[in-house]
Amino acid sequence: MNSVWIKPPITLDAYLKMVGQEIGVSNWHTLDQKRIDQFAEVINDHQYIHVDPVRAKDTNFGTTVAHGFLTMSMMSIFSYEVMPPIEGATMGVNYGLDKLRFISPVKSGSRVRGHFKLGEAYLRKPNELFSRSLVTVEIEGEAKPAIAADWIGLTYFE
Repeated sequence: MNSVWIKPPITLDAYLKMVGQEIGVSNWHTLDQKRIDQFAEVINDHQYIHVDPVRAKDTNFGTTVAHGFLTMSMMSIFSYEVMPPIEGATMGVNYGLDKLRFISPVKSGSRVRGHFKLGEAYLRKPNELFSRSLVTVEIEGEAKPAIAADWIGLTYFE
């Protein structure tokens, strides 16, 4: 595909044999207040639990928390770090989510990482691969994850 993939490419046959297996765990990434504030600007969501540390101190969280959609959006970089690109692939696209649960809030300054299992993969057409990744977003030091998701992607070949 392109240079954003961190892992070396594997064959389509090798990828298909990974179904049902844990693929890997991404690096840790910090969701600090600066990143939360930038995300708030992009999506125009300035709810105080995200952007006002003084007011958020009096909530059940005790501090600001990342937007759920910010945490979800981190799954993209996690996937580049974990999922292997496939030889001959020309493009990959998000096809959607069959399940997405925001289980625990991510407090400002927390580190998160993604755990990936390949749940399903098959050729829908000769040049189109359907894949389902089972993703859990872990919060460092927390018992419960931030997110559990069934993430679907399509990969295209020439």
